[in-house]
Amino acid sequence: MCILGSLIGWSSIPLFLRYFTGLIDGWTANGWRYAVSAVLWAPVLLVGIARGTLPKGLWRAALLPSILNVLAQIAFGLAPYYVSPGLMTFSLRLQVIFVTVGAAILFVNERRIITSRGFLVGMSLVILGTLLTIALKPGGLGSGSAFGVTLSILAGLGYAAYALAVRKCMHAIPPITAFAAVSVLSAAGIFAAMLVFAPNHSHGLTVFDLSGKHLFLLALSSIIGVGLGHTFYFISIARLGLAVSAGVVQLQPIFVSIGSMYLFQEVLTSGQWAMGVVAIVGASIMLYTQHRIAKASGTKAVDVLDELPVDAEVAMIAQANDPKEAGRSATEERGT
Repeated sequence: MCILGSLIGWSSIPLFLRYFTGLIDGWTANGWRYAVSAVLWAPVLLVGIARGTLPKGLWRAALLPSILNVLAQIAFGLAPYYVSPGLMTFSLRLQVIFVTVGAAILFVNERRIITSRGFLVGMSLVILGTLLTIALKPGGLGSGSAFGVTLSILAGLGYAAYALAVRKCMHAIPPITAFAAVSVLSAAGIFAAMLVFAPNHSHGLTVFDLSGKHLFLLALSSIIGVGLGHTFYFISIARLGLAVSAGVVQLQPIFVSIGSMYLFQEVLTSGQWAMGVVAIVGASIMLYTQHRIAKASGTKAVDVLDELPVDAEVAMIAQANDPKEAGRSATEERGT
């Protein structure tokens, strides 16, 4: 139930963002959504400060991941203004390749994965399926949609770099604390970007022109995506393990596309659906291959290719070498 909650919650975010395109600009939507997330996660840090339990060097460790998260989130938040949610999330599947190749470069014990047969087959399916899903759009992309797809791919690249930075810089920090620190720093960066880049020198103040209903939906999108989605995901990792949890989340583009069809009349052709499923199967093969090789070699599986779902932030921090230990730490912190 928790992993389904994460899947549904994270699938709702591109739909929320698409809904806001007719109400406010992307810079404003991004800025205020992350401001709410900072409010949600700040108590974790405040309690740590009060108790003197915050890890040493937390803010320094969180700086690089936060910068990369800001860049990725800006691209992600602006993409729905140029491309439909379904095509956007299928385009993001290339993220799994970016993060895997990056992991192979940065982490010596994972370089064997990139040359394995399963990895190469999965990678080929992801690339083929994603590119054909984009290319088969009826009538072609057009300049606007092409820019939106580019933003989506850049968001995937940014999230991949962000995941690797988290793994490199924050591996010894408990996941809830790390996530809270990155959320607060990211919120500051995204809010500052809104103040500078919001159209017509509005500095994001147009949000106050929204009705109470729309303000509620804006806050709800942050609570679901950055709050409940992550809590459910941490619980699911503790109960199911990382492999199953990450595999289920691969279904996100399908959920988004179905929702977009009903809400925004986005229609994917049968060819696009087929190629999108091919990309998802490829990503799943890549994840399976990594875990199979890790198990065979005796490497414990949280040293994984941290393929983060959209808007997932620090959902797969390699806090320890054992996924059950990582999940247990997350559960303990939640209790605290």
